[in-house]
Parts: sequence; structure tokens; C-alpha cells
Amino acid sequence: MAARRLYGFIPRSLSSSIGSRGQRSCLGSELQRFSTAAALEEPITPSVKVNYTQLLIDGKFVDSASGKTFPTLDPRTGEVIANVAEGNAEDINRAVSAARKAFDEGPWTRMSAYERSRIMLKFADLVEKHSDDLATLETWNSGKTYEQTTKIEVPDLARLFRYYAGWADKIHGLTVPADGPYHVQTLHEPIGVAGQIIPWNFPLIMFAWKVGPALACGNTIVLKTAEQTPLTALYAANLFLEAGLPPGVLNIVSGYGPTAGAALASHMDVDKIAFTGSTETGKIVQELAAKSNLKPVTLELGGKSPFIVCKDADIDTAVEVAHFALFFNQGQCCCAGSRTFVHESVHDEFLEKARARAQRRSVGDPFRNGIEQGPQIDSEQFEKILRYIKSGVESDATLECGGDRFGSKGYYIQPTVFSNVKDDMVIAQDEIFGPVQTILKFKEVDEVIKRANATRYGLAAGVFTQNIDTANTLTRGLKAGTVWVNCFDVMDAAIPFGGYKMSGVGREKGVYSLNNYLQVKAVVTALKNPAWL
Repeated sequence: MAARRLYGFIPRSLSSSIGSRGQRSCLGSELQRFSTAAALEEPITPSVKVNYTQLLIDGKFVDSASGKTFPTLDPRTGEVIANVAEGNAEDINRAVSAARKAFDEGPWTRMSAYERSRIMLKFADLVEKHSDDLATLETWNSGKTYEQTTKIEVPDLARLFRYYAGWADKIHGLTVPADGPYHVQTLHEPIGVAGQIIPWNFPLIMFAWKVGPALACGNTIVLKTAEQTPLTALYAANLFLEAGLPPGVLNIVSGYGPTAGAALASHMDVDKIAFTGSTETGKIVQELAAKSNLKPVTLELGGKSPFIVCKDADIDTAVEVAHFALFFNQGQCCCAGSRTFVHESVHDEFLEKARARAQRRSVGDPFRNGIEQGPQIDSEQFEKILRYIKSGVESDATLECGGDRFGSKGYYIQPTVFSNVKDDMVIAQDEIFGPVQTILKFKEVDEVIKRANATRYGLAAGVFTQNIDTANTLTRGLKAGTVWVNCFDVMDAAIPFGGYKMSGVGREKGVYSLNNYLQVKAVVTALKNPAWL
């Protein structure tokens, strides 16, 4: 079950290098000198038609119980793409009932693992067949570039499901030796009805991270989409029906966190919750799960990942990888390298080149060729990022470039770089979740380890060095679930992902993710006059 690299930045020159040894509103005129490479034009009209806006419950697309809908918006313009069914607690009840019936009485859990894998593989084939529609919907609904959705995210959706399909018939228990005349075996059983809540920054990828392992283990699912980006999960769910997934195995409820999300997390007939989102919301999800039926919870939460550039780093390559580590997906990435620590001996060169690279970054309609950065997801996130930029200016960090909105329509923000950033500044502590790079200076390796770890988060980290000893010291010293050395954001179906501290609980992807959706049962049988023990 080998799996390829899903996405990320691996500089070719470093693939084998280790081992040889002021306030925003007041700065308008000043910031005009910072520009990006593309000007906003009239947005391109997407070719795809929105066909799925209802809830999926028990194998059918249905209206919400209340009949209510909510608008899902185009972040390029703020205009309505479609009105989507607004699920609430009653809809969650309907979906959970369907999932419970499908688990207890339906064919899915009684189907051979091989047959389950065939349905997942057929779904992956259908994803590839309908890849253009999925990519177009993902770009339209989320604002990420069409190049990113076509070359990375839709192919990865298919790849992830093929990976998990491969695991379906390889899940098994053990025969365990015990003292005395007993035969002991363990059974790895599906946990039951899995409740899953996915975020808006990677809708299709998170759909795969959650749904793939749950189905491979034989569970049934109620999935709540993010209210900002409900469209692609509904489209993908229809492809699952076409692939032959039995009714009730996968149920999709679109809606808001305080209503649909809270109802799912606190439901007494849900056996497990998986959530990806902010740390603040993750705490609420865990509390609701504990106060209801004490269901187990996996959480993939926020981050403030350090990106450490050592004195021996190839600066040109480090600048490009650090740029990617922060600005990828408009900076809306939980593991973004949002604290760039640069050794004092190369700091000035790095800063000059990082500023120039940010100024060259092309911003505009994500459907246009050559665009690197689209809009932020919505007005709330847009305004939040601008407040953080204002905070950076007010705390006397140096605004090197950017710092304001881009254009006058939609939720575009200029690529922004701060220098002279101190560890106690808000922009160095909080997860900004936007295109804002903060550059900090360090002297010694032991010092940067302590500073990098001085955060409530521990999701990921990046290290740039050509010295194997330095790399080993940093990778073992950093308290993070993933450490990338001379690369960043390398995601693969087989590589586990998750955080230390307040970045989450448990791991997604790879063999580790299967444990989230399995129960282990010990079966002990007495033996009478055994020939051997």
C-alpha cells in the first residue's frame, strides 16, 4: 500500500543534501508601493451547474426538516452561489437514525471487506471522471486557485480513497498467548456510527481524511460540512451513491456549528466524533461529547508552526519554501509555517528576498491562469486578518510589504510580510490563518528550540539546514506532530498527521487513522485438554 506524495514543496536541490555534514487605515498611501503581479478583472463565470443543495439522508437528497436554507457565497465577489438546505437538530436525528439502521441492520457491515473496498475504488474512478466539476465547485466555493484544485486536491481525493480501499481487507486482530489453558484472540470491530465535522479550508481533502478510514473499517457516517463550503461534499456524496454505497452509510448534513454541529457532537446514539477546525471549537466539541455519552473524540486543530532557517541553508531555496509554507491556500492552512525563524547571520539576505518574493506573488481571480492567491474564504476571516495586520503595526513590528486589501471587491488581501517580530507580539502567538508572514531572528539552535516550543500549539514545524546533526537536534527537540526537513507541506496518504498540545488529539491518515474507527475486543475461550499451550 505504498502512497505517493500528495502535495507539498520539495526543493530539488535539497532532496539529498543532508548527511554531507503603523495602523492599516492610516497607511493607505504609504502601502501603495507594495503591489502584486496581477490586477483584478471581472470574475470568470464557472461552467459547472450546482445540482446538489439538499441534505443527504438515508440515500436520498431531501430538504431540511424546517425547510430553511442558507446562502453559500462566492468569495471572489461575496455574491450568492446557491441556497443550501440548513440542517438542525431534527435533521441530525434523522441522519443518525439512518446511519444506526444501516450499521445495525444494513448490508454494509455484513458485506465482505473486499466488497466494501470495491465500492470505494469505484468512487475513486468516478471522482476522476467528474474531476473538472469537482475542481470547479471547490474553487468557486472556497476561493482556492483552480490550478490547486485540479492538480492537487481532486487527484488527492481519488488517491486517498484508493489508499483506504486498500486497507479495508487488511484489518484484522491477533492471536494472543496467555498463561493457562485458554485460546485468546482480539477482534478489530467497527466502532459504529461516526459523527464527522469538517472545515472550510480543505473541504474535499478533509472529506477524504474523515470518510475514507471510517468506511474502510466498516462504519456508517453522519458528516456535517462547513457552512461556508458545503457544495463539493454533496457532489461527492452523489458519486458514492452511484458507486453503490448502500443507503444510510454516508449521510451529509449542511448547517451551522451551534445547531447541527452541537447536535451531532452531543448525540447519544453517535459512537465517535472526529472534528477538524479551530482549537476553541474543538474544546466545545470535546465537552459536548463528554457530557453526552462519553464518545471518543479525535481533534485536528490549530497551529502556529515554526519554520527554522539555519545559517547553512541555501537562502534562495529557503525563501521559496518558506513563502510556500505560509502563503499556500491563501495562508488558510492549520500547519502553515507562520513563524519564520531566521539565523542572524543570514537574516538580512533572507528578509530582502522574502519581501521581494511576496511582492511578486500574483493575486486575483483563482480561475485565471498564473494566479497564485485567491480571496480569503469570507468577510469574517477577511476582517480578522486585517485586524491582526493592524495589531502587528501597532506593536511596532516592521511592515515590509502588503498590509491591506487587494482590489475593491471580494475578500482579497495583499501578501504581507512583517520583520522585527518579537515572541510576545500577538501576530507571533495567534493563528492568523491568512497571508501574513512573520520573520523573527535567532542566534543559537538551543535558543530557537525553546522559542519555537513556547506556544500552546504543536501541529507542525519546518527545518532548513544542510547539517544532519542540526537536523536531528531540531527534529527531536521540536514539540510538533510533523517536522519537515528541507521541504514543507509534504502530505501523503500514508503519513500520519496530527498535533501535540492544543493542536489536537489523535492522528489522521495512514494506518494510525484506522485506530480512530475501531474497537478492540478480546475473546477468551477455555481449552479442554489442549495438546499444547
